[in-house]
Amino acid sequence: LSSEREPLLGPTQSEPSIQPVYSRVYGRRWLVLTLFSLLGFMQGMVWNSWGPIQNSAKRAFEFSSTDIALLVLWGPVGFCPWLLFMWLMDKKGLRSSLLLATFFMVLGSGLRSLPITSLQVRRWLIHGGQLLNGLAGPTIMSAPPLLSTTWFAPDQRATATAVASLVGYLGSACSFLFGPLLVPAPNETTISPSLFNQVVNWDTNHIRDRIQLVLYAEFAMIAVLFTAVLLYFPSRPPLPPSVAAASQRLSYRSSICRMLSNLRFIMIALAYSIPTGVVAGWSGVLDMILTPARVSQVDAGWIGFWSTVGGCVFGVAMARFADSIRGMLKLILVLMLAGASLAATWFTLTCLSSVTHLPLTKATLYTSCILLGIFINSSIPIFFELFIETVYPVPEGITCGVVTFLGNLFTGLLLFFLTCYPTDLTWLNWCLTGSCVFSLLLILFFRESYDRLYLDVFVSV
Repeated sequence: LSSEREPLLGPTQSEPSIQPVYSRVYGRRWLVLTLFSLLGFMQGMVWNSWGPIQNSAKRAFEFSSTDIALLVLWGPVGFCPWLLFMWLMDKKGLRSSLLLATFFMVLGSGLRSLPITSLQVRRWLIHGGQLLNGLAGPTIMSAPPLLSTTWFAPDQRATATAVASLVGYLGSACSFLFGPLLVPAPNETTISPSLFNQVVNWDTNHIRDRIQLVLYAEFAMIAVLFTAVLLYFPSRPPLPPSVAAASQRLSYRSSICRMLSNLRFIMIALAYSIPTGVVAGWSGVLDMILTPARVSQVDAGWIGFWSTVGGCVFGVAMARFADSIRGMLKLILVLMLAGASLAATWFTLTCLSSVTHLPLTKATLYTSCILLGIFINSSIPIFFELFIETVYPVPEGITCGVVTFLGNLFTGLLLFFLTCYPTDLTWLNWCLTGSCVFSLLLILFFRESYDRLYLDVFVSV
């Protein structure tokens, strides 16, 4: 009988009716993700251009240690107008925001590569170029969750967020590799044909020419990417990929008020921003930190490279795991931050080998730095997904704009103190350890919720 197939409990008049959402996933999403990831790669590479070759830059352009710290500091300073960039992303969409960010990157990399003979003018152009590249940071670092929600299905969102957010760190890691390999150190040890180590004093003009070659190459790659984004980068697909992507979000002002009044969001925002901000500033001057331990510029570059690459690879793997087993974000973060705390403590005590009597070898420095990079960098996309779940329906770009601003604020504070105390850098290692332990405590007391996941899983069903 037809009456037996009718539900016993029908919907009441007070329950809101849910409109059907027609969703579809497009193959072009991978092209959009690739373009965005390449821009993040280049933005990270340009930001970290000078730290790995700080000894060569000092010889070629007469930079001081304060200049090197300032060149890294311009990245966090670029986040000062972050509210304007978040408003633009919320009102005009991802395409307009990304075009503006890419224009800043092209202009900044072009200024850095101008072959001016006056070292004083050249110094100002390089600093200005780094600042313009930093102005692209708010969009590049805040947009990955917005891109993944707009283009990807719920079972691919964490993976897309991980790729888009971690490739920028991979770019900064490659600067650890390409910089020291392409630019020789002022006093470089090489192996002569007679198999004896020989110290080569490179000419200043030769070092300057090699740096100029790197600057030209970075400018050319950014110009190609700007042209690609200009030709094709849509803000959104014709049909949304999920219910959450099609749902209505809060306004700009309501979103800011909701986040600032949410104690749980403030807890995880600090748990994310403090350790990632400290690690970003610490890794930017890793060569300066390892110099007292008699680690060469090339070895410091390899340590920074593998620590970041390990974090990127492990981060994508963990995001894929989080996509397959949903609702476990807090547990994953607790395990990662516990490992980061142990690795940071190990590195700090190893650098104090005269007191702790721990072996200060290349193997211990490599291992502790790589483990630290794996645990901290791989936690970033997991944090991003937890932010969105906690404050939904606040727009993804605004949410991640707030937390990336906080992270860069802590990076800027760390580098500001570095310009004041540039001699003994032991305090930097202790800041690193303390930030990881503090973040772990905050996550342990955090109560998680999954509002967006509930909407996608239950409402769509």
